[in-house]
Amino acid sequence: MRPAAALSFAIIIAAAFLATPAPAQSTGDSLRIYAVNVVKKTPFKDASTGYGIYLGRGLVITAFHVIGRLGFLKDPHVLMAGQNLPATIIKEGSLEETDLTLLSVDTERIPVSLQMRLNPLCKQPTRLGESVFVVYPEKVEHSRIVSPLSIAPEFRKKFNTLMAEPGGSGAGVFDADSKCLRGIVSRKMPRYDYLKTDTKITARIVGEAGYFVSASLIADFIPTKLRF
Repeated sequence: MRPAAALSFAIIIAAAFLATPAPAQSTGDSLRIYAVNVVKKTPFKDASTGYGIYLGRGLVITAFHVIGRLGFLKDPHVLMAGQNLPATIIKEGSLEETDLTLLSVDTERIPVSLQMRLNPLCKQPTRLGESVFVVYPEKVEHSRIVSPLSIAPEFRKKFNTLMAEPGGSGAGVFDADSKCLRGIVSRKMPRYDYLKTDTKITARIVGEAGYFVSASLIADFIPTKLRF
């Protein structure tokens, strides 16, 4: 091949390479179909709204404190896909133990786009540094799994599933690769940086981490007859 021809061929190949779009990185937007708003109406008080995740077969999981104690007095509703659905409380945890509440809505009133969907819980444990999506009805945020060593020692055993930023109560934390549900956002925790010198270790707060109730705890929380 002549030099001029070789140069022209190289230019064509380079142009074709530059014109080929890079593979689109997943944004997690497809997961928003599972995200819902949970509304509680307490007597003599204004209604308040938190988040939840639709699991399938009419079941919605949220954080216990989104509805709170005596939930049967609070007339919970679930807003999903433009529908306002009355909800029944199936099981309540507690803020001190398992920060979860399981709700049920009428499957016949669920939008067709959700009726046949099942939202899988992750089976494998979280990995340090793993990418996750925090999913809300109106948006998706990216975060990553951080070590329990980043919070105060007295909390590390109980609050051992953490992400780098706090999230909204009841929002879903999804594995960014497999799209399975990693957990439900529960609370924020002070995040520390530890400076070690020859004489002592000094801790200083550098931000906040988000604790989420893990998929394994959610699986155990769901009554056996309702599992799928």
